[in-house]
Amino acid sequence: MDSSHFPPTNHISPLSDSRFSNLVLLKLGGSLITDKQQPYTLRPQMLRQVAQEIADACHQNPSLQLILGHGAGSFAHTPAKKYGTRAGVYTPEQWQGFAEVWWEAATLNRYVMEALHREKLPAIALPPSASIMAQDGKMASWDLNPIKAALCRGLLPVIFGDVIFDSVRGGTIFSTEDLFDHLARNLRPQRILLAGIESGVWADYPLCQQLLSEITPASFDAIQRAVSGSSATDVTGGMASKVAQSLALVQSLPELQVLIFSGEKAGNVANALAGEKFGTCLKR
Repeated sequence: MDSSHFPPTNHISPLSDSRFSNLVLLKLGGSLITDKQQPYTLRPQMLRQVAQEIADACHQNPSLQLILGHGAGSFAHTPAKKYGTRAGVYTPEQWQGFAEVWWEAATLNRYVMEALHREKLPAIALPPSASIMAQDGKMASWDLNPIKAALCRGLLPVIFGDVIFDSVRGGTIFSTEDLFDHLARNLRPQRILLAGIESGVWADYPLCQQLLSEITPASFDAIQRAVSGSSATDVTGGMASKVAQSLALVQSLPELQVLIFSGEKAGNVANALAGEKFGTCLKR
C-alpha cells in the first residue's frame, strides 16, 4: 500500500479504471468480527488477527489494491431487525430506528478502523450512507470517485453495511455484498474474498461434513436446498443469499472469482489475499 510509486496528485485521473488491474475486494463478515449470538459484542482478538494479516499481505505485495468491507454483525443487525429498516422507513419511530442502525454500524466501523490504524495501514472509511441513494431497494447512484482516488493514492478505502436513503422506501439497508456487487460491475476486480466463520459452503449444513470446493451457476440448482441461511440474526440474508448474489455476479463477469472461506484460522486472510484458493470458489 505504498503510495510513493504513484504520480503526483494533479496527474491522477480518478476516472481511469485501468489503474485497478490488481484490485481485490475483501469482506470481513459480521460473524467473524462480532459475536452474532450476543447483541453489540465485538470479537477483539479476531479483529486484531485479521487486521495484522491484512497489513502483512499489503507489505508483502505493495502493488495490491484493496477495498475492505465489513458486515454489521451483532451491532447494526440488532436494531435493524427490531425496526424492519431494510423493508422501508416511514414512521417517526422507524426513522429513530434508522438513526440507531446508523449509529451501531458506525460504532463497529470505528472499532475496525482502530484495528487497522494500530497496524499503520493507510485506511480511510467512506460511509455508504453519505454517498449512496437507492430507489426501491436498488442502487440509484453512488459516486465512486472518492474510492478510486483513494486507491490511486495508495490508501485503503473501507466500506461497510449501512443505512441508505431511498426515494421510494424512505430508507433501507445495503449489505456489504450489495456494495461489492456494484463495485465489481464498475471496477472489475480480479477476486472477491468473503471471510466468515464457516470453512466455506457446506452441502449438508448444519452437519458441516461435506464442503463444496466449487460452485458454478450450472451446479447451483442441484445443491441450492442444502445451502442454508444464517444461524443468527442477519437482516440482509445468510449464506444462501451470499451464494446466489455471488453467482449472479460471476455470471455477468466471467473473469471474476469469489472465494468464501473461514477467516478464523490464522493465516487464511493473508493467504487468500496472496492468491491462494481454499474454502469454496464460485466461478462461471
